[in-house]
Amino acid sequence: MNHKSLLAYKKSFDLAMRIFEVTKTFPKEERYSLTDQIRRSSRSVTANISESYRKRKYIKHFVSKLSDSDSENAETQTWLEFSLACKYIDQSTFKELNSLSIEVGNLISYMINNPDKFGVKK
Repeated sequence: MNHKSLLAYKKSFDLAMRIFEVTKTFPKEERYSLTDQIRRSSRSVTANISESYRKRKYIKHFVSKLSDSDSENAETQTWLEFSLACKYIDQSTFKELNSLSIEVGNLISYMINNPDKFGVKK
């Protein structure tokens, strides 16, 4: 098993790619602000899941990187709220993306609470 086979990795990668596509329609004045921020935070969720898996030899390192991933996921949710408030996305798109983000957060929490299921020795 490698990090790419983790459900949290797959779902977070899909979410980041969906956000990338949606943000292509954001106004140009948001390029270095909201667009950049939401893309970076959503991608960071996936990157930190990858790093956590590689650091699974030590439980504290594993959990620490997953905690970083969870924080980036919360940041992504905040940027989604701003995107909705600024009317860059509609309610339906917000609901879809936010639901995916919540699902990713639940998967990350499961990994944090069950490190032994991911090859971490306590």
